[in-house]
Amino acid sequence: MEAYCRQNAVAHENGVPVRVAVVGAGAIGAYVGAALHRAGVEVHLVARGAHLEAIRREGVRVLSPRGDFTARPPATDDPREIGPVDHVFLGLKANAYASCGPILAPLTTEHTAVIAAQNGIPWWYFHRLPGPYEGYRIETVDPGGAVTATIPPERAIGCVVYAATEIAAPGVIRHLEGTRFSIGEPDGTVSGRCRAFSEAMIAGGLKCPVEPDLRKDIWIKLMGNIAFNPISALSRATMLEMCRHRDTRDLVITMMRETLDVAERLGCRPEISIGRRLAGAERTGHHKTSTLQDLEKGKPLELDVILAAVVELADLTGTRVPTLRAINAVAGLTNEKITAAARSAVPA
Repeated sequence: MEAYCRQNAVAHENGVPVRVAVVGAGAIGAYVGAALHRAGVEVHLVARGAHLEAIRREGVRVLSPRGDFTARPPATDDPREIGPVDHVFLGLKANAYASCGPILAPLTTEHTAVIAAQNGIPWWYFHRLPGPYEGYRIETVDPGGAVTATIPPERAIGCVVYAATEIAAPGVIRHLEGTRFSIGEPDGTVSGRCRAFSEAMIAGGLKCPVEPDLRKDIWIKLMGNIAFNPISALSRATMLEMCRHRDTRDLVITMMRETLDVAERLGCRPEISIGRRLAGAERTGHHKTSTLQDLEKGKPLELDVILAAVVELADLTGTRVPTLRAINAVAGLTNEKITAAARSAVPA
C-alpha cells in the first residue's frame, strides 16, 4: 500500500485529475474505481440495485491473483450527489450510451473528459481520421447520431480494456487476468488529459498506456470479441471450450481473418497474429464472455458495435465477409428475441 501512496503523490504533482466518476460500476467499472481509490484518487461510483447496496455496506472487494483487497469509495445511484468531475470513466455497455445523457449531465462541464471503455467500434472512429471516410457516421453504432448528441466525439477519450473481470457476488469483483487499459485521443494527440488519467490509473496499480494510434488496439481487441462474443451466446460455451473445439476454433479463425481484411481496407494493420490472439483467449480459461453473461441474465446483447458495425464497414469498403455476415444474421435474430422478451417482462 505504501508504494501506491508514493506513486500517487508523484502523480498528483503532475496533474492527476482531482475527481473521477465511474458510471456503470459493474465488473470493469468497480475494478477500476477500487484501484483508483486505493491510490488515493477521489473517485465516486455510480451503480444500482443489490450491487450498490453491497458496495455501500462493505466496499468493493476485489479477488485477484495479484492479491485481494477491499476499497471503500463513495457510491450512489444519483449522479447529482457527486456533481462535476474531471473525468468520467464510462463502464456502461455501448448500447446504453445514447440514453445515458441524464446520468452524465450532472457530472460534466465543458472540460470533463469521458473515457469510454467499450468493446467494438466506437462512435468516434472516423472523427478527425484523415482519409476518404473522415467524419463518416456508423449507423449501427450511432443510429441517427444519438450517441454523438449525448457524448460529442471531442469530449471522448477512447479506452481498450484488456482486463478480464466478473461480478462474483454483489460488491465482489473477481479479477481473472490482465491490468491493461489502453487510452487515446480520437485525433491521435497525446493530450494532457490523457496523461493525467494515465498517471492516476498507474498509481492504482494498473497499466494505462496513452496510444497515439488507439485504433490498432481497437482492432486487436475486436479480433477476439467479434468471434467469441456471438459464438458464446449461440453455443453457451466458455472461452476455453470455444478454443479447444476444433470446428469452432476454425470458425473463430475465419472470422478473425475477415475482420483483419476490413481493418486493412480502412488503413489499419494490427500488429498481432491470429495465433497469438487465440492463445491469449485460451489463457482466460472457463471465462464467460460479457455477451454470454448478458444472455444468461436476459439482457440485450452488445453486438451492434462488435459485429454489425464491422459488417457495415465491410459494405462501406467493399470487403467480402460471408462468415461475419452469416453469424451476424443469426446473432441478430437471437438478440431480437431477447430484447422482445425483456420488454414484455416490464410491467405496463
